[in-house]
Formats: sequence, C-alpha cells, structure tokens
Amino acid sequence: MVTEVEISPREAEVLELVGAHLSNAEIAARLCISVRTVESHVSSLLRKLEVPDRRALARRAPESADAGPSHPAPVLPTPLTSFVGRVSERIELVEMIKAHRQVTAVGPGGVGKTRLALAVAAEAADEYSDGVWFVDLVPVTDPDLIATAVAGAVGLGEQPGRDMTESVVAALADRHALLVLDNCEHVVDGVALFLERLLATCPRVAVLATSRARLMVPFERVYPVPPLSLAVNGESDAVALFMERAAAVGRSPDPALRGQIASICDRLDGMALAIELAAARCSTLGLDGITAALSHPLRMLTGGSRADERHRSVRGALDWSHALLEPADRALLRRVSVFVAPFTAVAAAEVAGDEEGVVAEGLARLAEQSLLVVTASPGGTEYRALETIRQYGVERLSEAGELVDARSRHLRWCLARAAGLAVAREDRRAGFDAVADDLRAALAWAAGRPEQRADAYDLARHLAELTFVRNLIGESQGRYEQAAALADDPAAGASMLRHAAAVASCRMHGDDMHRLRRAAADAARRSGDTAGAACDLATVAADAYRFSGKFVRKLPREEAVALITQARELGGDDPAAQAAVALAEAGRALTELGAAPDLNDDAVPMTIARAERAVELAHRTGDPLAESAALDMLTCAQSWAGDTFAAAGTARRRITLLSSAPDTPAGTHELIEALGEATEASLGTGDLPGARRWARQLAGHPLLAEVGHRATGWLLVADTLAGDVEEILTGSVRFLDAWQRAGGPARSVLGPPAAAVATIHGLRDDQDAWREWSAVLNQLDPSPGNTCGYGAVFEAMLLLHRGQVPEALERMAPEPGEVWQWVTWIWLHWYVALRAETAVLARSSAAGDRLAEARTVVAGNPVATAIVERAQALLDDDQERLLATADAFDTAGCRYQSARTLVLAGGDHAARGAAALADLGFAPMALPRHP
Repeated sequence: MVTEVEISPREAEVLELVGAHLSNAEIAARLCISVRTVESHVSSLLRKLEVPDRRALARRAPESADAGPSHPAPVLPTPLTSFVGRVSERIELVEMIKAHRQVTAVGPGGVGKTRLALAVAAEAADEYSDGVWFVDLVPVTDPDLIATAVAGAVGLGEQPGRDMTESVVAALADRHALLVLDNCEHVVDGVALFLERLLATCPRVAVLATSRARLMVPFERVYPVPPLSLAVNGESDAVALFMERAAAVGRSPDPALRGQIASICDRLDGMALAIELAAARCSTLGLDGITAALSHPLRMLTGGSRADERHRSVRGALDWSHALLEPADRALLRRVSVFVAPFTAVAAAEVAGDEEGVVAEGLARLAEQSLLVVTASPGGTEYRALETIRQYGVERLSEAGELVDARSRHLRWCLARAAGLAVAREDRRAGFDAVADDLRAALAWAAGRPEQRADAYDLARHLAELTFVRNLIGESQGRYEQAAALADDPAAGASMLRHAAAVASCRMHGDDMHRLRRAAADAARRSGDTAGAACDLATVAADAYRFSGKFVRKLPREEAVALITQARELGGDDPAAQAAVALAEAGRALTELGAAPDLNDDAVPMTIARAERAVELAHRTGDPLAESAALDMLTCAQSWAGDTFAAAGTARRRITLLSSAPDTPAGTHELIEALGEATEASLGTGDLPGARRWARQLAGHPLLAEVGHRATGWLLVADTLAGDVEEILTGSVRFLDAWQRAGGPARSVLGPPAAAVATIHGLRDDQDAWREWSAVLNQLDPSPGNTCGYGAVFEAMLLLHRGQVPEALERMAPEPGEVWQWVTWIWLHWYVALRAETAVLARSSAAGDRLAEARTVVAGNPVATAIVERAQALLDDDQERLLATADAFDTAGCRYQSARTLVLAGGDHAARGAAALADLGFAPMALPRHP
C-alpha cells in the first residue's frame, strides 16, 4: 500500500496528478516546477512503490490516503461571496451537461451566468475523471488566442509542429473533462471554430459556456438563465441574495421588511448584479433611500422585449450607483475600466493620472460599493471590475471624451511593463502572466490607430519577445509578423520577419520559415539593403537543406539553385552575403553527396572543403549564429566521410560558440539543434558522460517541455548504452506520453530512442513492454536506418544478451560499406565493434579479420575499443586481458558492458557479473549458443 512507504507532500501531489493522467509537462505547469523535477519525483515513486511503469503508478494513486481523491480537484476560481439560491436551475443545468456535450448558458449581462456556471461545474466535478477547468475569456481580444487561454487554464503548452489549437485538442483527445468557457459573447466566432474542432476530436470532453448570445455550433444546447426568483410573500432567491449582501456590508435588514426588499428586487427584475449593487448601499441609504432612488425615472422598464428590459434594469442600477459616487470616484471607475485583467493601485494610479495614495483610497471606496472585486495576490492587493461594470465604465469614458487619453495612458503603461519584463531575469513568467492580457488589449487598440502606429510596433515587438520566452511560440510568430506589418521602416520589418522565421523553425514549421524569409528578402530590398536580401535568399536555400524534415513542401533543386544564384548576384562582395551563399552551396553539395548511389574519390573531400569554406567566411563576419550554421554543415560532412572524431570536435566547437550567442529565437533554435548534434557526436565517439550531459541539457530545455519525445530521445539512447535502467523507465514514460499526445508522428529521428527502450525492456526480460516498444519502433521508423543502422546495433546487443549468437551474426552480416549511410555517423564504431564480437562468439572464421578491421576503425573510442579488446581476449582465451576490459567499461561509464564482461569471464567472476546485472535491473545473461 502507498501508506506503508514514506512519501513526501510533493510526491503525493505528483502521484495524484499522475493518477489523473496528466503528462509530466502538465504536472510541471500545475505545480510550477520543472519537468526535470517532475521526472525525478516519478522515478522516486516508481522505486518506492515498487511498480514497473507509469501505468501501474497511476493505478496506485487512488490507494494512497495522502494522495487525495481519485478525481483531480476542479480548477475553478474561488468566489469571495457565497452562492445564493437557484436550486432548481442548478439541478436542471447539471442534468443538461451530463446529457449533452456542449451547453451554453445564455442571458443578459448581470443575470448571474458566471456564478451559476461555477456552482454547476463544482457540483458536477465528480462526473469528470480528468478534471474541470474554468477559462475566463474576458481578456481575450483576438479570437485566434482562444486556444491560448484554454491552454493557460488547463496547464498546457504549445507543441512545436502544431498550432495552439492542435496542441490543446491533442492533449484533451482522450480526456474525460469539463471546460467552462466564460463570457464568450465578444469572441463568438472564434469560440465556435475552436469548439467545432475540440468536440469533433475529443469525444469525452464536455463544454459549459456562458454568453449573451448562443454560439451556433454543432452539439449545442441552450439554457436561458432566468432572473432570480421573485416569489410572493417576500420569500425568493432575489430577497435572500439582497439580505445576505446587505448583511455583508454591515447592516442586516429586519426580516419583517422582506416585502419592501421584494419590491426593490422586483423593480430590478431579479437581476443578480443589480440586486448586489443595491444591497451594497443598504448601510448608507437604508431601504427607504434605495426605494426612493429607484423611483427616479431610469427608463428601466419601458418598451422593448423582456430581455431588453433586463439589460435596462442593470444599466439603471449602474446609473444609480454611479450617480451616488463622488465625482473623483466616478472618474476613477471609468478610467480603470481600460484594464482587462486584475490591476494594482500602483498601475491604476499610472493609468488614471493621479497620486497612488488618492487612487488607493478611491479603489477601496469603489470596492465597498461592489463596483470592484478585491483579491489578494503575491504582488499585492489587486482589483477587478466585473465585465458588465467594465463595459459600463468604457461607455462612460467615451461619453466623457476621455477614452483616447485613458487608452493612451494604458498603452504607455503596457509599454513600460513590457520593456521592464524584456530585461528581467527573474520571475519573468509570473510577471508576464500578470500583464499579458492587458498588453494584448492595448496592442489590439493601438494597432488600428495610425497615430499610435509607432507605439503599436514597439508593443508588438516586445510581446513577440515575451511570448517566445513564455513558450507561446505560435503567438510569438504571429506578433513578430504583426510587428513587421506595423513597421514604418522596411528594414525594421525585415528584421521582424527574420525573427518570425526563426520562431517558425522552433515550431518545426518549415514552410512558414520559407515564406517569412522570402518576405524578409523583399522587405530588405525595399529598404535598399541588397546584401541583407541576399543573405535571406541564401538562407532560404540553406534552411531547406539543413532542416528538410520540417518542410511539407520540399524545395525543388532548380528553385534552390536559382535562389543561390540570385543571392550571389545581389550580395556581391558583402562578407555576410558571401558567407550565406557559401553555406547554401555547402548544403547543396552535402545533399547531393547523401543522395548519390556511387561516389567518386573527390566527392567527400570536396564537400568537406565547401563546408570549411563556409565556416571560414562565417567566422569573419563575427556572427556566432552564422558560424554555428556553417559548423553544422561541416559536422554533417565530416560524419558522411566517416571521420567520427572530427565531427565530434566540430559539434563541441559549435556548442562552445553558442554559449555566448544572443538569447533570440534564432539563437534558441541553433542551440537546440546543436545540443542534439553534440549528443549524437559524443555517442559516436563513445563519450557517454559527454553524451548524457548534452542530452540532459536538451531534455531540460523549456521550449521542449511539451514535446518530450523530442526532448528525451537522445538521452534515452545515451542512458541505454550506459545501462541506466531507472533513468530509462522514467524518461521513456515522458517520451511515449508526449509522442502519443502529438498524434504518433512517424519520424526517423525518433527511431533510435524507441529501439533503445525496446532493448532495455528486452534485457529486463519484460516481454510485454518489449513487444509494445518494438511496435512503436516499427511505427516510428521503417527506414533502412532501423534495418541496417541503429536497429542492428540495439538488436545485436539484445540477441547477444540472450545467447542467440547465430541470430546476431546474421543480423550483423552486412559489411559497413554496404550500409555506409546508416552506420557512418554515430553508429559506425558500435556496429563494427559488435560485429567483430559477434564473429568471435560465433567462432566464425572471419573473426580475426573483423577484429583487425574494427581495431583500426574504433581507435580512440573507449567503449568500442573495450568491446573489440574483450572480443580479442575471448578469441585468445586471455583471462587477464578480458577482466581488464571490465575496468575500461567502468571508466567509460558503461556499467552494463562491464557486468557482461564478468559473466563472459566465467567462474567466480560470472557470479559477480550476474549480481551486477541484477543490481542494474537486467535479467540473467544467457551463455552464447554456437552454430
């Protein structure tokens, strides 16, 4: 039982969320910790609870008395006041959301839609095993950001390769959950599009929306929210609400006066907001004063439909409350209405244009009159106007002729906040989240006003930078494009488009990268920067070569050649342009080298020479990102040549260079690519500690939090070759979970980690897991790389562990030259070393020749050399030399091979080796079976 072991409070939280089927990235977002920390807790729980995998761990979650309920707690805002009445409405609406997948609670502003929806969601929470989430759409000014708001509420991030809607839909595809979308009326069209995709793809997700108008989407059922009941004899929900709210502000009305209160509520049509505003005045005006004020001709109940009358009743109550305010408080209420998110007194003072102390006192008075809601936050006391009141304040701003001035001050405040966040190094995420909705709202207003164009450009640029850091990379790309459109200077527009292209690279959207770079070239030419345009055009071609896997539309060869030719002509003798052209030409040569069925003796040296020339020219420019791109080309060329150590050295040189590179989208993209390449290069040379170091940096990169299959892939490979079972069991859960949530894409780069994990389960003799991961591997990568490269290496390791030497011999039969493209890079040393050992264990007549060949190839690789030396010792029956290789494996960080060596040594050594294998988590090793 879970209670029989010691589990920390944080582990209990993680366990509960694992049981709720949240991914590690989602758990990290929910608990505000890193993905790596979540992985550590999961690993600890696996060990403490003695369960083999995450699925078994999830089944243990409900058993823990400390882990909380089996259903995750609903993620709903906590109202500051109690919910009154509406028993029949709650029952009816709960039944509706159980019976229908999408229900819209419709009614005028102030009728109480939000509070009713919150109460219903809380009551229905136990029906949804994967959770209930509340999404406030009031701050959303752009329909394209609805999915971003949902993702923020649910604790999801964008998956590179998908837009935010696709990421949300993928994450919720198998969830049994309820979403509450509040205040949809101003983005109805965007909500409708989002819900159509969500409901069509997520069959167990239900949606409860609130809106002043129906959404007109498939599956929708409309629930008209009635006013509070107005029963006879003064007994009604409306009277109960008035009594409670009046008591809350210091005066409990005499129950004998219920009839008079009922009359007031009737005048207000039972509208919840209007009743609360009236009750807030009870302590100062009394019932007689309220009755007298409401007798003033407010045009509340004249003409139009009943719905219109209810609108007028709220407006009348707001007019009345507004009229009772002091002039300074009226001005403050309308000026702070430009805030769409909670704000502090300091922020209000800047936007209202008054002293902080005076504003703080005014905000307190407005809160006392129920015109503002007060909440406590880590940053201090915050205020917020309900949406109906905020819209009323904006109307009053317009009537007073102050709207432009107030929004301009708000815009300046947003610019100052954005600029401050851009240079902040701590709490940037929390700081951005606190002001993000206001930044977006200010930009939406300023972007449409010609006189604010310069400020709108600055704010769009800042917002693009901040959303990138916040990992809202889809929005970041869009903001960079928006900034480019707002830029008066074509050169500035070109710069923004280049940043947008770099973000598209991070998103794995190669076609967008191509489009935006071409647009940057056009903007550069309009600005007279022909050299910049040449760089852009050459980069378009180079990117098509470097990142071909990110493109849907592959760049035709003739188009790439034309781009390089045009770039050369435009760039002339400009150093940066020459470097960019050289990079593109190296990419073309490398691509042609890889595609050639037969190579002449000069092909590889010429390709390396082109890449070295690109590196030299890029270095002269002083641009570390340009040099990094050229080093990438050189690394690939050296790998094709089979020069593993040169490739590894170049990869390390690239990492060192990027350590001082700017923290920009382009720099981030280069760093992620470089970390992966450095990991591969270290694996190729047998530097397992280095490979694991680079792979951990890659796995922990925040941009890859939502794509754990990409983040952890090479770390799984490195851990497998090192024999670290615990790390693999934990990391493979993140890999598989993220891959499945991404829709199970078939990508060859994901093949090696799947093969590695399958091998580990095979070594553990977990046949079910081995079959599961073998199926994943076949789905991921049916290419020759699986058949002839890494697939042969990992399968041979498993076959040899099982003692199936003849099968291993057959698996490794092809000469390295026959499959050179698939073993030349990181697998060459592993392939030839294992191939030689297999020949020795099979007592093949070719064993000596294979050993001699392998020794030359793997020289300098500590692990592969130790494998070859072990094979030679077995062939020569040299026990002392054999045991020496065990120490060599330990020194190289390869514990599995060290234990295997002891088993092969036999005698007492075999017993020690078997114990070591067991300690590592592996099944006993079978002795070789000879043909």
